[in-house]
Amino acid sequence: MKVAFLDTVHPILQSKLTENGFICSDKRKISSQDIISGALSEIEGIVIRSRLTINVELLKAMPLLKWIARSGSGLENIDVDEARNRGVIIYNSPEGNRDAVGEHVLGMLLMILHKLRSCDRSVHERAWAREKHRGAELKSRIVGIIGYGVMGESFASKLAGIGCKVIAYDKYRHGFGDDLVEEVTEDEFFAQSDIVSVHVPLTSETNGLVNAKWLDSFAKPIIFVNSSRGSVVNTRELLDALDNGKVISTALDVLEFEGSSLEGLDSYEDSESKAVLTRLLKTPDVYLSPHVAGWTLESYIKLSKYLADKILKDFS
Repeated sequence: MKVAFLDTVHPILQSKLTENGFICSDKRKISSQDIISGALSEIEGIVIRSRLTINVELLKAMPLLKWIARSGSGLENIDVDEARNRGVIIYNSPEGNRDAVGEHVLGMLLMILHKLRSCDRSVHERAWAREKHRGAELKSRIVGIIGYGVMGESFASKLAGIGCKVIAYDKYRHGFGDDLVEEVTEDEFFAQSDIVSVHVPLTSETNGLVNAKWLDSFAKPIIFVNSSRGSVVNTRELLDALDNGKVISTALDVLEFEGSSLEGLDSYEDSESKAVLTRLLKTPDVYLSPHVAGWTLESYIKLSKYLADKILKDFS
């Protein structure tokens, strides 16, 4: 089976495939136009991350394609329906970075509640402002998780040792309540949550989900965290909610201004987006990281190992 690696992943994936008779080639510099022109016409499997969008045109240009392996969890850069209609199996590996995401989100919450960013800066400036930096305990808050898949479950497991109440709402999944989390209705989610962490995939339905109307539905002011995809959040309306007190503070590992490759802030050329981004970066109660929640030394290996196991289970 001929496999093309279109993005950089941990070499353990190529090693495992090669050991099992797969013929792997490095195509990390190939363009969409190259593929449309037939460069991968004999390829039966492709390994991707976010560099390319596998749309109808590209799928047509790979007539022998049997599977797509996406390193990570998101599938928004794949025309999933078209691929499945063509009999193409889609693999992803959310299990590989679930622990990384869960830990990162927990870390961001603790940084907010215990004022760790300001604490560190203050002492470096030779201040000793103890009362100013009196923190708040996560244990006394109700944490609401929206989207209870692999990432939502992982975050709930990280909260288990804290002892806080954890609730979750998932429109498409039911019956998941257990010792870690209480399953609630959407209305109960809005009524109870003190902290909200988003773990939904990016789809046409979730694009812009977090907007003024959604944020205004919460009964209490919330701390808001997003580690899923930036476009799930309408940033301008989130900032408005910060200004009017509906949101106390926010931690964002992902921004709607990221490019489709997720490699940088290269999608904010219009003046309105530039203004919103500038406002975001100047707002004190905003905590940011550069899309690294799932980006650890360990997850880099695990993402590829899980993919290898899934592919070899079907094709070895």
